[in-house]
Amino acid sequence: MKIVVCGVLLGISAVSGFAAEEGIFSYKVGRFEVFMLVENQGQGRSSLLIGANARDIEQYVPGGTYQSETNTFLIRTGEKIILVDTGFGGALFDHLKALGVDPAQVDVVLLTHMHGDHIGGLQKGGKPLFPRATVYLAQEERAFWAGSPNAVAALAPYGDKVVTFRPGELGAAIPELLPGITPIAAFGHTPGHTLYLVQSGTERLLIWGDLMHVQGIQFPLPGVSVTYDTDPAEAAAIRTKVLEYAARNNIPIGGMHLVYPAIGTVTPQGSGYQLTPPGR
Repeated sequence: MKIVVCGVLLGISAVSGFAAEEGIFSYKVGRFEVFMLVENQGQGRSSLLIGANARDIEQYVPGGTYQSETNTFLIRTGEKIILVDTGFGGALFDHLKALGVDPAQVDVVLLTHMHGDHIGGLQKGGKPLFPRATVYLAQEERAFWAGSPNAVAALAPYGDKVVTFRPGELGAAIPELLPGITPIAAFGHTPGHTLYLVQSGTERLLIWGDLMHVQGIQFPLPGVSVTYDTDPAEAAAIRTKVLEYAARNNIPIGGMHLVYPAIGTVTPQGSGYQLTPPGR
């Protein structure tokens, strides 16, 4: 397992390493080290889009297929090792090993929401895969999935180390959940979908979970949603709001379904937005 070399721009830290296809991207947020970890890659189909007409698809999703990716994020604050989502629980553990992190060293797992590709790595055979970790998720999210056997099984091994909270509204004064970590409500994809603003000093990164799935069309047309969204209209509204906020405040973003490096800056383009990866 190798670590990609990154240039020094927009907060990137240069990590001695090798090729992008190894699926690790290193990013610096003040004194925090952030690693984007690719869980898997594949192809998605335009049939999952809601609110896109044939002309939109032809322009932004040529051939009706797009690159699909599932990512997680690891944050080293100097005091804690924090994992944001656990993917399916596959390549994640290879990436942790490559970074010299034993799963038993992870202090905190932050969940953006409880779809299977975000909680699949929490447990195996009823045993916690991060035995030291406290797991955080929004109250609304836990309540929504209370009747789901998969969700209940994912959290059960952590017992009273599962902590719920109420994420704050975008743009409001929100108390930190942990030093340097602020939870922001982005309901729509699921009823408790949560973003995490990572801040150290004056530098920030907004890890936005599943705010977007198909970047080729959802940046220029943020009103387009996907069939995975519990409330497609609400998901489109918060996506548009977050894009405007990130662009206006020059806050880099990172996403669980953006393609490698899955981090970048958002700027207006026409009636929509564009994403510029670090170093470009």
